[in-house]
Amino acid sequence: MKQIAEETTQAAPLRFPEGFRWGAATAAYQIEGAATADGRGPSIWDGFARRPGRVHEGHTGDVACDHYRRYREDVGLMRELGIGTYRFSIAWPRVKPDGTGPVNTRGLDFYDRLVDELLAAGIEPMATLYHWDLPQALEHGGRDGWGNRDTAAYFAEYAAVTVARLGDRIGTWTTLNEPWCAAFLGYASGDHAPGRTDDQTAFRAAHHLMLGHGLAAQALRAAGVRELSLTLNLARISPADPADPHDRAAARHVDGVLNRIFLDPALRGEYPADMLALFDRFGATDAIRDGDLPVIATPIDLLGINYYQPALVKAQIGAPATPMYPGTEGVAFLPLPGPVTYMGWHIDPTGLSDLLLRLSHDYPGTPLMVTENGAAYYDEPDGDRVADPDRIAYLDGHLRAVHAALTAGADVRGYLAWSFLDNFEWAFGYDKRFGLVYVDYPTQRRIPKDSALWYRTITRTNTL
Repeated sequence: MKQIAEETTQAAPLRFPEGFRWGAATAAYQIEGAATADGRGPSIWDGFARRPGRVHEGHTGDVACDHYRRYREDVGLMRELGIGTYRFSIAWPRVKPDGTGPVNTRGLDFYDRLVDELLAAGIEPMATLYHWDLPQALEHGGRDGWGNRDTAAYFAEYAAVTVARLGDRIGTWTTLNEPWCAAFLGYASGDHAPGRTDDQTAFRAAHHLMLGHGLAAQALRAAGVRELSLTLNLARISPADPADPHDRAAARHVDGVLNRIFLDPALRGEYPADMLALFDRFGATDAIRDGDLPVIATPIDLLGINYYQPALVKAQIGAPATPMYPGTEGVAFLPLPGPVTYMGWHIDPTGLSDLLLRLSHDYPGTPLMVTENGAAYYDEPDGDRVADPDRIAYLDGHLRAVHAALTAGADVRGYLAWSFLDNFEWAFGYDKRFGLVYVDYPTQRRIPKDSALWYRTITRTNTL
């Protein structure tokens, strides 16, 4: 990584377009804590984290970064660090503790206070309505979570009451964050809450999540929101041998299960034929009803892209399906050469520039925003300093990739680093640190890392 850092810091300065939005992102369950405060109900992640062996060392989000009580301190730190846009998620279980029914006004009161604090600090709030914390009442008791079509309607109801309370001050609203993770990690591989392993339900969940997006988008449009968005985790999927038609077919298939199964219904109003074949194979075609696709294709103003690493695949006879990619029998995922993060994720900024250009070409007319990009490393404070040169090199390389895509014609409107704070990293608990700001969990002390100070220079000058 030292060589990468030297190469990136020696490159020529790059200026971004006027109005380019700089910021950082978080998610409710990962930072808020206060799991039972002010009427909040349990989410599927509260239940999942308490199941033995599901989360690293039994960690939970009960306290997390205690942001629910420390939000003023955190917003002040954002202002000091030049964060212009703050993407956060609203916890459905705070607003409607049982997923439907009465509104918990005390839960909305917190987001009232947070939004007012952000605006007073000159920071643009960007709200995400769903970042995986489904109210547990909708999953249990035979209600089947996102496998149940009713959940999409309940999500739209929650969106409507939330925007009614906060829409006068929040301009940008995102319906879903990474429906692929919610559907396939949650219901196929079982790596995420609710921890189920049922491919049929996973495909039903994928469709119902997108239907929920469309219904919520309609509710947000009716409320007059200024900017409506959807955030997907996307990646470049490459064949091991581009000249081999079998490898190309393998890459196309994985691209379908990760990327096109969400992009095409949202932006083209249709499912790709190869993905419809998978719905049929797993007995989930009946989840797709007449009239659903026009709802899902409700126009959006911005597509959020969460990017971390690309993938390399090849056709391999006898290879079992990868659980998080149902239907991928005969496809092998190959290790990529080069450096990796503390997550073991391959570092390749070209995957981001290629992805942004592909989206601009395949889905023209939809502005793009990098809504998550970052890296976990093993960070340790030395007094009041946390040196993280590898993270600086990672961010530098990926920001150069964004600039390269802009120069080549991609319509990219902003970049949000993941994450503002170290936090509860889902099944990895508190073992993995993505933050620009170090959090000492026993004391809740915040220490801006060197990467945060480096990033501040970029956000203030609009220049890398």
